[in-house]
Order: sequence, then C-alpha cells, then structure tokens
Amino acid sequence: MAARPGPPSAVTVVGIGADGWQGVSDAARTALSDAEVLIGGRRQLDLLPPLCAGERIVWPSPLRPAVPRLLAEHAGRRIAVLASGDPMFYGIGRALAEEAAAPHVLPHPSSVSYATARLGWPLEDVEVVTLVGRPTARLAAALHHGRRLLVLSADAGTPGEVAALLRDRGFGPSRIRVLEQLGGARERMTAETTADDWAHGDPPGDPLNIVAVECRRAAGALRLGAVPGLPDAAYEHDGQLTKRHIRAATLGALAPAPGELLWDIGGGSGSIAVEWLRTHPSCRAVTVERDPARAERIARNADRLGVPGLRIVTGAAPAALTQLPPPDAVFIGGGLTAPGLLDACWEALPPGGRLVANTVTLESEALLAGAHRRHGGELVRLAVAHAVPVGGFTGWRQAMPVTQWSAQKSPDPASGAAR
Repeated sequence: MAARPGPPSAVTVVGIGADGWQGVSDAARTALSDAEVLIGGRRQLDLLPPLCAGERIVWPSPLRPAVPRLLAEHAGRRIAVLASGDPMFYGIGRALAEEAAAPHVLPHPSSVSYATARLGWPLEDVEVVTLVGRPTARLAAALHHGRRLLVLSADAGTPGEVAALLRDRGFGPSRIRVLEQLGGARERMTAETTADDWAHGDPPGDPLNIVAVECRRAAGALRLGAVPGLPDAAYEHDGQLTKRHIRAATLGALAPAPGELLWDIGGGSGSIAVEWLRTHPSCRAVTVERDPARAERIARNADRLGVPGLRIVTGAAPAALTQLPPPDAVFIGGGLTAPGLLDACWEALPPGGRLVANTVTLESEALLAGAHRRHGGELVRLAVAHAVPVGGFTGWRQAMPVTQWSAQKSPDPASGAAR
C-alpha cells in the first residue's frame, strides 16, 4: 500500500486479549479498522476480522531492534500495533513510547488482572515476575515463604521450569496453578498441585499461560531474607567472601537505590554485587574479577540467588574498567594496592556517587587513610567476634578487623567540578 503523505506516524497501541475482536472497545475497533499498517504477533493479527484491511506485518525476531526500523519505514501512515493485554505492562508499549512521539495507548485488561480476579487474590499483595525473554533463575529472588507470585510465562514449557526451580531452591511445597487463555473461550485453570508433585511426564499445556505460586519453604531449607546480609552458606566460595555482618554494613554504606549501577571491584564470590541487585529489580551491577575460576563461581552464585543479570568482567582493574558505563557507586573489595585503582574509581564517579572500600591489611589501610584526608568521608574499623566453645565453656573468637572507607563525591564549591 502506498504511503499516505502527512505528518510523522500516528501510532496507536491496542491491547487485545484471548477473547479477540469481541473483547476490544469501540475506540480500539475504530483504530484497528482505520489503520493503514497493522503490526503484531501472528497470533494477535489472526484475531482481527477482514474489515481490518491494513497491511499486516508480523514482528520479526529479535523484536526490539526492529521497532525503530518499522516505524521509519511506515512514517506518515496510520499505524496500529497490537499488544497482549495492557501494552504498558511488560509489553511493547514501553519500546514504542521510547521510539515514537507519544503513542496513543488503548489498554485491555492484563493477564495479571484476569488471574487475580480468578484466584481471588488482591492485586496489591501479589508480586509479578516475567520470564518472557528472561532467564528462569530470576524467579529465585522473589521466593519468600507465604508470598504470592504470578509468573508471566514465555511458553508452554515455563510452568515445568518454574516447578523445577522451586524444588531446586527449597520451595518444593509451594502451591502451583496454571491459568491458560485468560479471558478467552478456551480459558482454563489447572487443579492446584505442589512443585514437588508436579507431573513431570504430562504434556505441556497452552503456550498462553500464567503461573500462580503460593510460596512455601521446605523444612530445613536455608532462609534468605529481603535485606543485605544473607547467610554465608548461601554462597559458593573459596574463602574470598565478604562475611555476613561486614557485608550488611558495606551495603548500608553503598546505599543502593532503584535503577543505580554498581561497580564491584575484586568480586571474589560476588556477594556484594548479588545483594546490591537483590535490593530492587531495576538495580544493575558489574563485577570485575581477574581469576576466571572465581568469575565462574560468581555467575553460579548470581544464578542461584535470582540475579542472573549480573554482568561479570574477567580481568584486572583498573585496566578492566575503561569500557564500563559510569557507576553510581563503587565497591573495592580487593586489589586496592594495584597502582592507580583507587584514583581511577574515584574519577569515574559522578557528583553524588559513592565509593566504599574494605581492607584487612596495613598497606591498603594506609591508602584508605590517604583517601580520607583528600576526599573526606568516613573511616571506620569494623570488628566481629563469634562465640565458640572453649573447653567446656564458651568464649569469643575475634575475626580480623576490617577497615572501611566510605565517601560521597560532591561538587567543588569553587569551580563546580567534583572533588
């Protein structure tokens, strides 16, 4: 169809459910009927009647890079983009809002809204985890006894993968139901079962599904809290691990906030980066570790603890830092005596950025004392002692004290440049 002259693309994003054409509003029907170009998944496009006569284009794979190209190719034409349910809830609406000038969005009830209605679960008490285009391991970060989860499935195999992860992470008694084709004529909800009792031999169900999970931790399974300071036993390590109490104090000094990026220098077992990421789903982290075996161990810890998005750079700092995006915070847990490392990390921080460094050696402590003189901040010594048997009695065993320097970079009042 020839391009119609006029202003840049008028993009309307229409949410559509399993009930298809009969379930969309009059405004959505008008937008779809008037569109010169209809873009969506094959399943979504097949739900439209012949009166929607626009040119039909199936999203290619990968989808995200195709968005700006397709909008440019059809500039000046009326474009309608189909989305499952609410386009602004883990849908294509986000990508279009970033590429198009204020797309007009006509939402449909999301699968989450349908699911909570069918289950009788208050929506505000439910955590939603999407596994569409994301690793199943990210579900692990949301597992807490008594919590209700709704898992957005990638395909028919997702429920089985969810059950397997629950068993592996000590949540085998969790209750599971699968809701399929929500809002459509073929809507179905499976009978409740547990992850332990999941029928492994059963054929997969409908690919359009959502998994409802009521979390139940197995007896004896390690309990992982929602704040920094996970048990040391949660990590695979070779001794290079920031221990639990020091780790909690370190994350407190780093003060993660949603969306921020951490550089974790000298990752060891990755515990600081892992717990930074667990504070909020939008947090980001890069860990730098020069030992390949430890780098692989960090990846396993991140996967097991539900933050598979941790980026791992195998190399020595400061050379390995040159291509990294600017951080909001930096933690130095190892390698402080490497020439130029401390200065390079400080220079990389923007105004307002935080740096925290821990050490147990006198040589590195001297470096931190010098940094404290130059940049201010707080210099503290952290000491932890554990009660242990002493003959037939109990006494204290002192761990090596940790010297910690923490500082926030601020603008120089004279020049406006950061100190």
